[in-house]
Amino acid sequence: MTLQFQKATNASSYLRMALCGGPGAGKTWSSLALASGLGHRIALLDTERGSARKYARDFDFDVCELESFHPQHYIDGMIAAYNGGYDVLIIDSLSHAWAGKDGALELVDRASATGKESRFTAWRHVTPLHHKLVDAMLRLPMHLIITLRTKVAYVIDEDDRGR
Repeated sequence: MTLQFQKATNASSYLRMALCGGPGAGKTWSSLALASGLGHRIALLDTERGSARKYARDFDFDVCELESFHPQHYIDGMIAAYNGGYDVLIIDSLSHAWAGKDGALELVDRASATGKESRFTAWRHVTPLHHKLVDAMLRLPMHLIITLRTKVAYVIDEDDRGR
């Protein structure tokens, strides 16, 4: 196989950004602020039970709320945003595609619960869906901002007085 280089241009170059943080860190607001600088028409795929709507006074965007977080639903949302002529798509939050209702972990649990598959072999059904989702995000011909939840660790420590 012969590899070749070509002159780099910014034509058809789209942002791919992930904002990570714990609850209340400002991921949704920040993604809307960034999206407002990238384009006029903003679509937001909401998995947070409509929580993005609280920013409707601050930002102009359209929202689609997912109730099932099957990876194919995210892909369908990306296609709908592209077909709708949006400049920017925000996925708030992609974390549910992994650990939410009908997300990857739940799909593995269901496949292994039948007794025909172990948890290990059940991944052979879910991994292609995950790859399809990642590929759809990389190929989407528009700006894409995703949010991801991080876990917050709490540490209880004693001060010098034993409290």
